[in-house]
Amino acid sequence: MASIRELHQQLVSKEKSAVEITTQTLEKIETLEPKVKAFLSVTGDLALEKAKQVDAKIAAGEEIGLIEGIAIAIKDNMCTKGVKTTCGSKILENFIPPYESTVTQKLKDAGAIAIGKTNLDEFAMGSSTENSGYHVTANPWDLSRVPGGSSGGSAAAVAAGECIVSLGSDTGGSIRQPAALCGVVGLKPTYGLVSRYGLVAYASSLDQIGPFATNVEDAAIILGAIAGHDPRDSTSIKTEIPDYTQYLQPELKKGLKIGVITETFGEGIDSVVAETVRKAIAQLKDLGAEIKEISCPRFRYGLPVYYIIAPSEASANLARYDAVKYGIRQESENLIEMYSKTRAAGFGAEVKRRIMLGTYALSAGYYDAYYLKAQKVRTLIKEDFAKAFEEVDVLVSPTTPSTAFKAGEKVADPLSMYLNDLMTIPVNLAGLPGMSIPCGFDEGGLPIGLQLIGNVLREDLLFHVAHAYEKSTNWHEQKPVL
Repeated sequence: MASIRELHQQLVSKEKSAVEITTQTLEKIETLEPKVKAFLSVTGDLALEKAKQVDAKIAAGEEIGLIEGIAIAIKDNMCTKGVKTTCGSKILENFIPPYESTVTQKLKDAGAIAIGKTNLDEFAMGSSTENSGYHVTANPWDLSRVPGGSSGGSAAAVAAGECIVSLGSDTGGSIRQPAALCGVVGLKPTYGLVSRYGLVAYASSLDQIGPFATNVEDAAIILGAIAGHDPRDSTSIKTEIPDYTQYLQPELKKGLKIGVITETFGEGIDSVVAETVRKAIAQLKDLGAEIKEISCPRFRYGLPVYYIIAPSEASANLARYDAVKYGIRQESENLIEMYSKTRAAGFGAEVKRRIMLGTYALSAGYYDAYYLKAQKVRTLIKEDFAKAFEEVDVLVSPTTPSTAFKAGEKVADPLSMYLNDLMTIPVNLAGLPGMSIPCGFDEGGLPIGLQLIGNVLREDLLFHVAHAYEKSTNWHEQKPVL
């Protein structure tokens, strides 16, 4: 699969037209979708229309931007004006937003071509894409296994070569975990670096949009295109957005310190995953990094804290699906009955579970015991990271405790499903940037991910380390056979 730069070169040199590239992408989607099921909708006509506009610019001798004419898939929880946005939920099965999210508008303005909306766990709640109200997406490396979640469709689409880049959202690991399980690059930026305007909210203090790509440079290019302050998002950070590709050097800068989070190699991690990630860390040492063991003692409390804070925010955010303004409606004798019938029919089991968990945690008599305490522990987790970054530049850990599991294997056991986000959740709680890059395979040929964690707004360092590692290995070049 060509990179963004290679496709850009083909367009500029007129070796290929944008219509040709888009047509090839759509044909590949048509061929592979019956197996992979990464998409909820494919916007072929709109994509070809946009491609014609790019070709017209090139024919007129105008310069085109780096991502102009590049096909990108969008997770179906980002509003796209005039294009169905379902969040993987039956409650929104016919919802067509009247406005565009900031990220998709930025991509449109930069000339990128939205190729379709990808499948996800309903309202981004899940770790396997099995909670979608529509269908289960398959892992391109083994179709009997899950691609991870909740952005499983976006990760699988890139891994299968149905597109070269896609957007996902990450609340507790929903970009990094599927990136690891599908063997692609996935980045969750610093909280507030990318606008959440038009992203359908799950947990507002945790959600963040980021890219999936087949290589580190493409992820850097897409982040550059979507990042930046947005006055319509009150949590958006005012900061200069650099050209992230300038940090992509083949060699690590001298004196770079990398911390290995000791708590991530304990109980519950698959031995092959641990061994593979240790080899990747040894590779970083060979590249000149100084490796140091770092303890983040409150790291393990991330999971219980997350499952109080995130459902509490979900309980508040999902109250708006009341069958009055939009979404499906179950006609009833009175208003209360209409609410309960509509929500019972429209929401899936996992969404109902999290709404109930959150409503309970916020209820009178329990707010202080659960929600308030969870927020205090969240602060302690942030402090652990702050201390760690006094000693090192970047932290590393496995992205997931195991490789992709079989579809259906954990559906009846929510707790074992939640454990998949053990390594990724603390990063969201602290609002830090995190990235997963491919670092090897298990004995069954399933991908393993290495997680890199940076301090606030230090995406530059993540790209720097990830690129140097990628250039010294060939894991990212290996593709599933479909």
